[in-house]
Amino acid sequence: MKILIKGGRVVDPANRLDEITDILIGEGKILKVSKDLKPEGAQVIEAAGRIVIPGLVDMHVHLRQPGREDKETIRTGTLAAAAGGVTSVLAMPNTDPVPDGKDNIALIRGLIKDSAVVNVFICGAITRGRLGRELADISGLKNEGAVAISDDGSSVDSDEIMQKALEEAKTQKILLICHSEDKALSANGVVNLGFTSTRLGLRGISRESEYKRVERDISLAEKAKAPVHIAHVSCRESVEIIAAAKKRGVMVTCETAPHYFALTEEAVLGYDPNFKMNPPLRGKDDVAAIKKGLKDGTIDCIASDHAPHTENEKDIEFDRAEFGVVGLETELGVTVTELVGSGVLSWPEAVRKLSLNPAKALNINKGTLSVGADADIAVIDPEREWLVKKEALVSKSKNSAFLGRRLKGAAVCTISAGKVVFG
Repeated sequence: MKILIKGGRVVDPANRLDEITDILIGEGKILKVSKDLKPEGAQVIEAAGRIVIPGLVDMHVHLRQPGREDKETIRTGTLAAAAGGVTSVLAMPNTDPVPDGKDNIALIRGLIKDSAVVNVFICGAITRGRLGRELADISGLKNEGAVAISDDGSSVDSDEIMQKALEEAKTQKILLICHSEDKALSANGVVNLGFTSTRLGLRGISRESEYKRVERDISLAEKAKAPVHIAHVSCRESVEIIAAAKKRGVMVTCETAPHYFALTEEAVLGYDPNFKMNPPLRGKDDVAAIKKGLKDGTIDCIASDHAPHTENEKDIEFDRAEFGVVGLETELGVTVTELVGSGVLSWPEAVRKLSLNPAKALNINKGTLSVGADADIAVIDPEREWLVKKEALVSKSKNSAFLGRRLKGAAVCTISAGKVVFG
């Protein structure tokens, strides 16, 4: 059945479109984008006062399946994505088994086919078992459908192995995503190193542990003349290093997560483990630098780094709690509240960070409302105010850093491959 989205403000940076118009969908594709389209038997979605955008492309999501279905499954994770206006996710490789070979990729592809309600793309591992000792079969991963590789959760410590990985990724035309952390410098810390860590008596994670590894990863990519993507940028120095590299012509892209532009390290003063993530929440100067980097284009993408954990892994002593927070359902609202609402980003700029740029980085045909494109669309109420409540979260795990926070802006309808999957 055809669907007609009627009278919304259509924001599509790929086509430099920002105007009140209609979109006709059929057979999973966008058929027409034009004013005053007639329903002709189509299901009509009235979008007056709404903003219609390409569905969000979240390039940093931990779906936990296979291996930790008690935290999240592909089904629950993609339902949470749909509730947040996300129509494509990149599933990170810290699963059990690790997607480091053809058979494991095939296993995950089968699970996706059986249970996903939005598009799930697979990120394979850089090294076997994500152990940093031996390269995975990167060509085999690409041939089985992986669109990126990463050892996310761990950095590849060996310069030699990382160099080879970048060279092979370049050959295979697959994006290499870096978790940039020198664990010799982060030294089992749990919060940002500084006044807050001292006040709380908790071990600190230095900014150097991030930005020194960002510097190294970019240097190796520059040497290999290979593209590289830096995950979850959290501190000022990393932004500065990436900006300088871009000016030199290095093929580097990067992402940050909503908690890094919406929260500071002061959030952990109550010892709430829902504010424990890696990299940690940083200082006010870092938050300002992240916002500036988003505004000036240094930071290309916004991704959730959705990291679900069970209550018995989170609702415990801060030191012992797992790192990470869920974010699929809140990334849009936090972006609208913190960036669009404050004038840091316009709507077209925000959609570019949330949809178009991640799709371009991953080289997937998403993030656009072009005629003939897949009908992956989010209809947004920019004025809707809502309270983040544990019991209302769709994700199987509830470890959000925004519980109790009032946000503005929410998806009211999400369409994936021409089917309404939320709303």
